[in-house]
Amino acid sequence: MSYRRELEKYRDLDEDEILGALTEEELRTLENELDELDPDVRKVWVPKQKPLDPVLESVTLEPELEEALANASDAELCDIAAILGMHTLMSNQQYYQALSSSSIMNKEGLNSVIKPTQYKPVPDEEPNSTDVEETLERIKNNDPKLEEVNLNNIRNIPIPTLKAYAEALKENSYVKKFSIVGTRSNDPVAYALAEMLKENKVLKTLNVESNFISGAGILRLVEALPYNTSLVEMKIDNQSQPLGNKVEMEIVSMLEKNATLLKFGYHFTQQGPRLRASNAMMNNNDLVRKRRLADLTGPIIPKCRSGV
Repeated sequence: MSYRRELEKYRDLDEDEILGALTEEELRTLENELDELDPDVRKVWVPKQKPLDPVLESVTLEPELEEALANASDAELCDIAAILGMHTLMSNQQYYQALSSSSIMNKEGLNSVIKPTQYKPVPDEEPNSTDVEETLERIKNNDPKLEEVNLNNIRNIPIPTLKAYAEALKENSYVKKFSIVGTRSNDPVAYALAEMLKENKVLKTLNVESNFISGAGILRLVEALPYNTSLVEMKIDNQSQPLGNKVEMEIVSMLEKNATLLKFGYHFTQQGPRLRASNAMMNNNDLVRKRRLADLTGPIIPKCRSGV
């Protein structure tokens, strides 16, 4: 009821008197507001004009080309479209007329783009057929014909068996490559391999990528490098968990003290350690190159990397 009483006081107001008291600017403002409230006015929708592409507006052709295209026949235009691979812009009628025309030389071009790419199936990698137990016995027996051991992707090798491989390689004189990628190897296997590196004198490549070795196991492997003079390549990348910045810095420090390793397979996450590791490998390769050119013998004496 109070709301109705509030409205009663506006009933006797003289609208003409109120409008007459407004200034010209106030009347203009009131008119604009009334226009906005008018539903008929609000239904008018003016679409925004799409701006023209300035690049397209500025494209011009050479006068000779403009004249050539203007005077070209349909057959010649189809031939140009085929050469440019734009035959999809032609209508079906133009396309089939072009195929049957004797004046178009590039009929192969008309079909080359629409031919589907032939699918080339990639065969699955064959299972690793290495006999784990037999190969282990050959290592133990120092078989001179066994120079490469590849246990990659054999997932059911027991951890004690992998440690037995490391133990057997300590005294082996012929195996030059040992790879256990994707074998679910863990830290105990890495520790065993680190002890092996301290005694082995012939192994050149060790690959332990894509396993479950933590930063502690990787560090143990790298710390064994100063005791080994035969290994030239080590791959440790793609472990189940990141090594971390601290481990990466310790790895780099050890690599800078090693003079025989030529390749180190690991993607450092930080630019600083990555650059230092790359420089260490470059320095070692440079030392080998210089020794080869000079036909030197004996141990390689690395140059000082600390600048002292």
